[in-house]
Amino acid sequence: MSRLVLASASASRKALLSAAGVDFTVAPADLNEPALMDDLIAKGSTADAIATALAEQKAVMVSRRSPGAIVLGGDSVVALDRDVISKSHDLAALRALLLRLSGRTHRLISAAALARDGKVIWQHTASALMTVRSLSDAFLDRYLEQEGEALLGSVGGYHLEGLGAQLFESAEGDYFSILGLPLLPVLAALRAEGLLLT
Repeated sequence: MSRLVLASASASRKALLSAAGVDFTVAPADLNEPALMDDLIAKGSTADAIATALAEQKAVMVSRRSPGAIVLGGDSVVALDRDVISKSHDLAALRALLLRLSGRTHRLISAAALARDGKVIWQHTASALMTVRSLSDAFLDRYLEQEGEALLGSVGGYHLEGLGAQLFESAEGDYFSILGLPLLPVLAALRAEGLLLT
């Protein structure tokens, strides 16, 4: 069997794959995500296309230095109004984003891609509608204090599997995709590639 490499440092993606019994190694891609996003936005790319491009670029980048391996890349972005939003650079920016999301519905897009020897061999994109309740200053203060800088690694600044669940009124979409990886399609693709038993 070919080996699987996860081109991501995401704790959530690692936990999802591990819990599903997938054997893999981790080799995060050294991708300049903000620069690539800015370029794609300037070219008029949709949020779905941006998430897909980021996932594919990560998979391709790591697959070039992992001959013969199948590399899984993943990424998520938030679409709000006409803006495409990625990770916040500090807690002040995250607080401003959460205030902007407060009382509104946004779309969370999660993409995954498999690459081998520098070529994309599979990709999948999923989205969810996330409705944030009206957030008080007191709740935001407590949330940011308790969760801290760990939130900066997550698009939208939330971990639905933890305290971040309290941000929401509703979430419509695949739970795994909301956590950052469309897990069931990924598992099907890994079976098709012979990395998991059928």
